[in-house]
Amino acid sequence: MSQKIATSKAPAAIGPYSQAVVVGNMIFTSGQIALDPETGLVTGDNISEQTHRVCKNLDEVLTASGGSLKSAVKTVCYLNNMLDFTAFNEVYAQYFTEKPARSCVAVKELPKGVLVEIDVIAEKE
Repeated sequence: MSQKIATSKAPAAIGPYSQAVVVGNMIFTSGQIALDPETGLVTGDNISEQTHRVCKNLDEVLTASGGSLKSAVKTVCYLNNMLDFTAFNEVYAQYFTEKPARSCVAVKELPKGVLVEIDVIAEKE
């Protein structure tokens, strides 16, 4: 049995999906982009600013799910431009201090024209 997660502290889903789903002791987040949870608008003009917002959104979703960024076991990161890889990593490392497994790929386009999207698999704490 799974539990659907929704928190007002992170942006509402912009499609037919849940912010996260908990199955047993595992949390599966949907991808988060740089949306302000209060306005629903994209925040940040560069990869660093947007990555901070994405990580804050993920932290709120994981907290609402019974986990945290520290309980992340795997992330998948989507960058609009691989030239942003170094700047992205500098911000990412501030939040994912336990160094979960990770995939990072460049994609042609992301929702709302954002520069980064991240989804997480984590354990409940």
